[in-house]
Amino acid sequence: MDKPRRPKAETPKGFRDYFGAEVTERKAMLDRIAGVYHRYGFDPLETSAVETVEALGKFLPDVDRPNEGVFAWEEDSDWLALRYDLTAPLARVAAQYRNDLPSPYRRYAMGPVWRNEKPGPGRYRQFYQCDADTVGSSSVAADAEICAMLADALEEAGIPRGDYVVKVNNRKVLNGVMEVAGLSGDDKEPERGIVLRAIDKIDRLGEDGVRALLGAGRKDESGDFTKGAGLSRDQADLVVGFTTAKRDTGTATVARLRELVGASVIGAEGVDELEAIAALLDAQGYGPDRIVLDPGIVRGLGYYTGPVYEAELTFQITDEKGRPRNFGSVAGGGRYDGLVKRFTGQDVPATGVSIGVDRLLAALRAKGRIGVEAEGPVVVTVMDRDRMADYMAMVGELRAAGIRAEVYLGNPKNFGNQLKYADKRQSPVAVIQGGNEAMAGTVILKDLILGAKIAESATLEEWKDRPAQVGVPRADLVAEVRKMLGK
Repeated sequence: MDKPRRPKAETPKGFRDYFGAEVTERKAMLDRIAGVYHRYGFDPLETSAVETVEALGKFLPDVDRPNEGVFAWEEDSDWLALRYDLTAPLARVAAQYRNDLPSPYRRYAMGPVWRNEKPGPGRYRQFYQCDADTVGSSSVAADAEICAMLADALEEAGIPRGDYVVKVNNRKVLNGVMEVAGLSGDDKEPERGIVLRAIDKIDRLGEDGVRALLGAGRKDESGDFTKGAGLSRDQADLVVGFTTAKRDTGTATVARLRELVGASVIGAEGVDELEAIAALLDAQGYGPDRIVLDPGIVRGLGYYTGPVYEAELTFQITDEKGRPRNFGSVAGGGRYDGLVKRFTGQDVPATGVSIGVDRLLAALRAKGRIGVEAEGPVVVTVMDRDRMADYMAMVGELRAAGIRAEVYLGNPKNFGNQLKYADKRQSPVAVIQGGNEAMAGTVILKDLILGAKIAESATLEEWKDRPAQVGVPRADLVAEVRKMLGK
């Protein structure tokens, strides 16, 4: 008879597992960010991980099956899918509960999203997002508030001032530049797409690389050729002028943008909005050390309708080949006034931001703000299995005092294995009480952190000054453990 086939113990391709410290670090960071959002008056929202594909919208190219990009399945003649972001569910909620929700509706949401894309190094099919949005306000004050809140959230999470900058632009300004360059109209949509993608690569390709993409095209180092937009020299000069319009002050940047948009009505409207946002931020004390106007920010080719913003970390890290490079973007967002209209048929203004949780966690590790091995629980060892009630009483007292603690629940026969377990748990203190200690009304506290240091390099004098193992009265257990933890 054939043996039953055992399943492989492995994660699916493109997914991963998260253990103790990683989960704890992420939760702590999200709690700090949520505190900022709450302070700004935003309410939490949790939506289902599953949405109808019709509600997700852009992943429905035909009537037979959803497009690649989402994990979807058919149920009762309807297509369902795991959410690919937190904004599409918000649009559905804003439409479904529009008669019950306050307007404007301010919400934040945090949780996993799923994308059925090809995985790669550091690129997973499930990842966390952290969003905040205002739905129902067309005022640029809502955009300014999101930018200020983003700056505060980064600092609260552990990114110090000077290590980040929030960059703000406006898609209306770019549309105005396109209009002046002769690239407006439906027939010019392919060229506009190439131009937008080229502008978005200005930091990586530089001005020459962007000019090549605006013209005939560009061949990269591997020999691959990317077709260009076919713009004339004058058209390319105007577009490049837009990408380099940032000046030393917001006032000077606004003046330069006014020159570039010329007589374009939509362009002038975008410049006015940027000027208003800058004034509102300045009134709240958010200067260029935190938030700047930067025409080089594009974001979402057909998604955003007005102000756009991106948070960039300005410090350098070392890549996998040992080369220094800037850390880059960790958050982005903007105004998307057309998303809720899909459900209601009416214009519903909205603006918001999404923080890349994994990117921000990586940045905090690079800054040394997290990633230090988390301290484990105090471990109460078991010297006599018949006295388990006594050990449980000890751990109960420690927990009641707010000290993380556990009783060893493995086989207590080999005491050395209990200490190995405590080391593996990164426990700071082990509590020991055998029969003699019980009769004497004492316990032994073993400082596992100091013990490890002594084993490595501590001198005899250091060991005498602070012994790694002490006996204390049983009645003083909590106080003495707290004192040892404080050291």
